[in-house]
Amino acid sequence: MKKSFYTYLLFIVLVGQVSCKSNQKNEKVESAQSIPNVSTEAKAEVVNDAKEWLGLIYDNNYSQSWDNAASLFQKAVTKEQWTQQLSGIVPPLGKVISREVISAEYHTELPGAPDGEYIVIQFKTSFENKNESIETVTQMKDGDQWKVSGYFIK
Repeated sequence: MKKSFYTYLLFIVLVGQVSCKSNQKNEKVESAQSIPNVSTEAKAEVVNDAKEWLGLIYDNNYSQSWDNAASLFQKAVTKEQWTQQLSGIVPPLGKVISREVISAEYHTELPGAPDGEYIVIQFKTSFENKNESIETVTQMKDGDQWKVSGYFIK
């Protein structure tokens, strides 16, 4: 199973490939600046939270990443499944060398997910053993907090 992690998929929880599918379906995509209840500062905070969540994964704190995820995420995959999946895929990548934000887009509809508030963030990430990857983290409004509801890496 390790052969595929270099080319495609770490794990999809509900909304992994949102950006591609949204553009293909011509769904309405709005920037955070045009949404009155998501300020630029709030969007920046959501992006920083996503980076911190990714930090948990690449510091081998898989259980904590599950604990900090949205309830929708936790209903889609058990903690045991999540930690098992990550423990077979993350270590071979090695340490994170760099991670930079490519985009952060606000959505109210995503394929395969209930309507709600989402910010889909893409990072260009380099690892010790993989030069270029695109990580997609989907943050959703879960109660009154933004939490991760999806993660995809290719």
